[in-house]
Amino acid sequence: MKIGYAGMGIMGRGMAGCLLRDGHEVMVWNRTGSRTEDIAAAGATVADTPTELAAACDIVMMCVSDTPDVEEVTLGDDGLIHGLSEGKLVVDHSTIGTSATRRLAAAVEEKGSSWVDAPVSGGSEGAERGTLSIMAGGDAVSVERARPYMESYGSSITHVGPIGAGQMVKQVNQVLVVVNGLAVSEALLLAKAGGLDLDATIEAVKGGGAGSWMLANRGPQVVDRDWRPGFTIDLQQKDLRLVLESADELAVPLPATSLVFQMYRALQRRGLGAEGNHALVKALEEMAGLEVTRDEA
Repeated sequence: MKIGYAGMGIMGRGMAGCLLRDGHEVMVWNRTGSRTEDIAAAGATVADTPTELAAACDIVMMCVSDTPDVEEVTLGDDGLIHGLSEGKLVVDHSTIGTSATRRLAAAVEEKGSSWVDAPVSGGSEGAERGTLSIMAGGDAVSVERARPYMESYGSSITHVGPIGAGQMVKQVNQVLVVVNGLAVSEALLLAKAGGLDLDATIEAVKGGGAGSWMLANRGPQVVDRDWRPGFTIDLQQKDLRLVLESADELAVPLPATSLVFQMYRALQRRGLGAEGNHALVKALEEMAGLEVTRDEA
């Protein structure tokens, strides 16, 4: 079975690479064609349009930046919709709004195809290593049909409910990510102010009740002043806008998430939107006049 993949960004490129490593026949498409060169050299074929991708493949996966991008890839003049037919499956790994997901799924279903919304968590490292957490919304048959292929890049795949449920669970995930990221930032700032060895401090607490993925993976990056993104501030902000829109619709107070949103906005104003989301610590450093770095030997 030929698997299509649309979107060769920071996540999609790694996920498509995992599919290739597992021996699947993969065809890819990306709006900027030069981004397909590495994956083509690894053995993938390249489609000229999403329409061609959908016509050639039984299952089409995508991971693009935002709701308008998914809409364009799916419904645009050269969109997937024009290449879909009875029995095909679209798996959307993007993070977009739930209402848009349901609307796009309905359009795909009119072509006799199925839709699974399956946003992911685990950063670019997880995409490359095949260790992503995937939260899938859709009917059980479609999710199980996609599962053997998602297993190439996902170590945790959970069917969380009907279409749209995957996107809502991803919003829950992002609340936990950013509030935990704030906790990591505050904790490291306190450790620095207290004169502690930052590496030893992380090692001491990461295995206990205070441990977390964000601490273990992003804490050392903060100490190293390594702002390469597993997930950028700009993309994190896009996700938080979706979270806060849902919270507003559901009348749910999310004060800590709202605070992080405003802190990221301040970093964007400083031109830091392309840095990793762990650069949140820079907002606190500016308040404190203190930088979380190792002491010189």
